[in-house]
Amino acid sequence: MKRIYAMKAWIFGGLFLLLLLGSCSGSQNLQEYYVDNSENPNFISLDVPASILKLEEANLDASQQEALHSLHKLNILAFKKTEANAQLYQEETAKVKAILKAPQFKELIQLNTKYGKGVVKYLGSEDAIDEVVIYGHNKDNGFAVIRVLGKNMNPAHFVQLLQAIDQADFKGSGLGELSGMLKG
Repeated sequence: MKRIYAMKAWIFGGLFLLLLLGSCSGSQNLQEYYVDNSENPNFISLDVPASILKLEEANLDASQQEALHSLHKLNILAFKKTEANAQLYQEETAKVKAILKAPQFKELIQLNTKYGKGVVKYLGSEDAIDEVVIYGHNKDNGFAVIRVLGKNMNPAHFVQLLQAIDQADFKGSGLGELSGMLKG
């Protein structure tokens, strides 16, 4: 009788272990990456409301205004590259690129500017984006990952809004340091 209970205990323990291991994914998601690095001294981490962009004052057309009102907040994580952390920069960019290769991220646009290269990806449907991820990197200065959280963002309007943001002046808004870091 004890043997049967011992066997059941082993079976139950084995099933529990399988369930536990099965629920743990070996890959890190973007939210976990943000949390894991928010206190890292190599990173700048900001969680800001979309209103900090102060685009209400800008001359936005109707579609840009619609895109602006669909935004709720931005999660910004930026890695400032130095000579001392050059190897870590390589490792961290590889991690971010691996996360963004996940099938749930759909590419919206490739970026290639005088400040660096990047990509804009999104989560959700083509008609209603719930999260946009902007990843930009500059081999000399570092990289930034910006999660734009909103509700039912329209991809076409969002691209136009990105153009308006590119022309915006962030002095005094709290994003000046980040903007300066990426521009060099």
